[in-house]
Amino acid sequence: MATTSVSTGRPAAMANRRSRLYVMKRLRRVALYALLTLGCLVTLLPFVWMILGSFKTSGEIIRIPPSFWPENPTLQNYRTILTDPKLPLARFYLNSLFVSVSVVTLTLFTSSLAGFIFAKYEFFGKNVAFSFILATLMIPFQVLMIPSYLILVRLGLIDSLWGLIVPGATSAFGIFMMKQFIQGLPNELLDAARIDGSSEWGIYWRVIVPQVGPALATLGILTFMGNWNSYLWPLVVITSHQKRTLPIVLTWFNSMHGTRYDLTMAASVLIVVPILIVYAIFQRWIVQGFTLSGLK
Repeated sequence: MATTSVSTGRPAAMANRRSRLYVMKRLRRVALYALLTLGCLVTLLPFVWMILGSFKTSGEIIRIPPSFWPENPTLQNYRTILTDPKLPLARFYLNSLFVSVSVVTLTLFTSSLAGFIFAKYEFFGKNVAFSFILATLMIPFQVLMIPSYLILVRLGLIDSLWGLIVPGATSAFGIFMMKQFIQGLPNELLDAARIDGSSEWGIYWRVIVPQVGPALATLGILTFMGNWNSYLWPLVVITSHQKRTLPIVLTWFNSMHGTRYDLTMAASVLIVVPILIVYAIFQRWIVQGFTLSGLK
């Protein structure tokens, strides 16, 4: 009888233990999701407030206590901005788009080529050179701003959109990221291409580039967003109003309409929306690129 009692008690105790572990696991998961949801709401609140504020009147925005939802939604703020002759948004959009796309194109080329060289070739001083490249990541941009400005003065690129493009043609972070990704590609692919008579440039263009699509997409999106939102460097380099990029224009517009928070919020929405669309479309590439880079 004692043996039977013990044998039946053990499965019951194990079942109770599994049940408690399952409940604790579910509670931890619920708590984690609740914490992440709260963090997401806190992060999105300023952006949502900006969008809703762009549909409010100036008086409703500064009213105390404030209203979260617009009481009388209006599109007049957007009409005022789009019809302002001093604010040719199409011109500023083209300036930002030209700079961002040019920098992305050059960065993808230089980063993938340098990453390929550092990942698959052996040469004297390779580790030292790569260490110097990584060391530049620890130098604040403000330290490099004055030397970069003096170089652009010598090149005659001050007050030119090319003055924003040339310094961004290379990226230490991009080289590091592409090296980590390309390093995981099997060397047999390169050897097979060499046996087939391909040149080293052909190996890079026909073998390496097609294999690193997720990493290129990730680097391209991050570079695009960084240049689209860049403020300090364009403020230093560009002096002509017609050559300004959108972040500078937003600051200028805010100074012209300091008390018109409704117009400022509407202008901010018009400037931010394109980059949000790009991110929403390509966000899976960002996650995939970082994941594959880490695995490889």
